[in-house]
Amino acid sequence: MNEREMSVLEHIEELRRRLVIVVVFFLIAFIGGFFLAKPMILYLQQTDEAKQLTLNAFRLTDPLFVYLQFAIIIAFVIIFPVILYQLWAFISPGLYKKEQRVTLGYIPIAILLFLSGISFSYFILFPFIIDFMINISNNLDVQQTIGLNEYFTFLWQLTLPFGILFQLPVVIMFLTRLGIITPQFLTVSRKYAYFVLLVVATLITPPELMSHLLVTVPLLLLYEFSIVISRFTYRRTLKKQADEEEKEKSR
Repeated sequence: MNEREMSVLEHIEELRRRLVIVVVFFLIAFIGGFFLAKPMILYLQQTDEAKQLTLNAFRLTDPLFVYLQFAIIIAFVIIFPVILYQLWAFISPGLYKKEQRVTLGYIPIAILLFLSGISFSYFILFPFIIDFMINISNNLDVQQTIGLNEYFTFLWQLTLPFGILFQLPVVIMFLTRLGIITPQFLTVSRKYAYFVLLVVATLITPPELMSHLLVTVPLLLLYEFSIVISRFTYRRTLKKQADEEEKEKSR
């Protein structure tokens, strides 16, 4: 840890500096997002899911809003590593040198989990839900006419939360490393965590059993995997503490 503890004002100033860096990177990425938005929109309109629907602009401003929406989300995805690093840089002065190195290694894992969550929801969950909705419309003899803005808003509302939810193992690992939570706490709190995850799954899926299971089961497995990660991290932390105590006694 730092020899001199930072005052409250110094913490606020440091936080402000980190936020300014994130905002600057976001603005740069946002400009780049404008160039990437058009090819991405055109590509997503040619997917099998989009071809099953008739995408329309119900308002004059819908194409512009979708363009801005894509630019913002692309910018967020691009600077996601920057956000994680700035978060680490803000809390790292309160960590020991070894903890700083270990927690810095969490960033690549967090990025991989973020992309995995988005990929899972887009390639597996999203097509299933679209097919489910189209089948209902066909059974009711209803012609689907979907707004461009509504289609992509639904896409982002389904995919981005999974990118965040898949950060659970990294968050659990980090909190265990800091000693804030333990594997025992996660085990005892399992039923409450399951309830929260079931509520989350209900909110982001249509009222249909298969799609609900497609969301709920991965979330529950993710929590169980987080417990395993927490146990592994907790044992390593205790071992390091024991080794450090032995070294202190031998001096």
